Amino acid sequence: MRNELVNIVTNNLRRIGAASGVAAPILAFACIIIAIVTYPQFSWVNNALSDLGVVRGATGIVFNFGLCVCGLLSLNFAIFAMYPYFRRNLIGKIGVGVFGAATIALVCIGIFNESFSPTHYLVSVAFFVLLPISSLFFAGVFAFNHQITKVILTVLTAFFAAAPWVLYFLIHYAPNVAIPEIISGLAAATWIIGLGYEILQETQILEK
Repeated sequence: MRNELVNIVTNNLRRIGAASGVAAPILAFACIIIAIVTYPQFSWVNNALSDLGVVRGATGIVFNFGLCVCGLLSLNFAIFAMYPYFRRNLIGKIGVGVFGAATIALVCIGIFNESFSPTHYLVSVAFFVLLPISSLFFAGVFAFNHQITKVILTVLTAFFAAAPWVLYFLIHYAPNVAIPEIISGLAAATWIIGLGYEILQETQILEK
């Protein structure tokens, strides 16, 4: 009876974690879109997304709120869904730890906006560096388990999360960083939603 109760609680925590993983990127990008709509002066070429965080009024509030809540939901995803999913492999545990650090960095981006220099710059760099690194660890786990499709998708995620930044610093294709930020974020978001949905489906199967 006790083991059954523990299993039910554990499965429910995994479900909450997985749902958090699905919801986090959707909320973040919804808030980014709202912030952009409320600030017509924003330019994809000449601005960084973080410029929205220092705009007075609804723009800054919505933008920073979205980043903070996305980071917290993603941390919940890492603890309650990703860790049980990857815990049988040391590489996976390390990957979850790196991903968790990236989620904390994201929360800090929302808290320490561009007014807090150099803190904002440091946590932003940490976030965009840690995300693709964590993906490589996860790709290693999938390779170990011979899950070739997942390996390919995860490596592609790491590539599209990192390549816009590498190209930006090599050829400086835009005056500011909004473009690499959005491409990198979308790549990571797609992968996170996909894994979150998979774990969510697993919890529903176990409940039956």
